[in-house]
Amino acid sequence: MRSWLIGLAIAAGCVVASWALLLLLARRLPPGVLRDLAAFIPDCVTTVRRLRKDPRVPRRAKVAIVVAGIWVASPIDLIPEFLPVIGPLDDIVVVALALRYAGRQVPREVLLAAWPGDPRLLERLLGKAEKTEGRGSD
Repeated sequence: MRSWLIGLAIAAGCVVASWALLLLLARRLPPGVLRDLAAFIPDCVTTVRRLRKDPRVPRRAKVAIVVAGIWVASPIDLIPEFLPVIGPLDDIVVVALALRYAGRQVPREVLLAAWPGDPRLLERLLGKAEKTEGRGSD
């Protein structure tokens, strides 16, 4: 039993060390699309935490956002994470769909205030802002 616990602790330590290494390497990426993609999931997790606590967010949007957060944290994936490039794709798609749904339910300035990353990335994800009444769309 003791050797099993030691093996589990070593495995957990390796996972945490690999996460730290990936974070360090992601910070060294040059500005651009790769850096935006590397920061996407951590930015989404921060946004989920902030929106979950915001009283201006309707309950159904909070449910969608929390489900997306649980999906990202879950070890069960449709596409295994160890596959290069496409591994995190299911997480990104689920979070993007949840944020687009929340974008229709929550005022855009609330979403932008909750987003810690580059606002252009969130704007790209959400699409064009809805025009006010009485004005035509572009």
